[in-house]
Amino acid sequence: MCPQITKEHALKIKTKLKGKIVEGRSGHSRVIIKFRGKKIAHYGLRRGSKKNLGHDFIPEALHITPNQTKKLANCPLSEADWLIIMWEKGYLLENPAQ
Repeated sequence: MCPQITKEHALKIKTKLKGKIVEGRSGHSRVIIKFRGKKIAHYGLRRGSKKNLGHDFIPEALHITPNQTKKLANCPLSEADWLIIMWEKGYLLENPAQ
């Protein structure tokens, strides 16, 4: 069975949310997402050449459902939509629409 969220999804989300890949001391890659200069979310990128490498931890890291995560990767959910969700859940102090 294929994982629901793959490395390909993880990289698409990184691009859409303007995330930056940061290499840790142990060589592990992390995606850092900022809003107005402040880190608001992060998740790890698993290593390996397999495209379908499981990244099913990303929905929790982004504070959204797995379905919303796939929509974020595949375009129906925009960066602005995700920021509104984060604000409504209390993860952002500033309204992103302003």
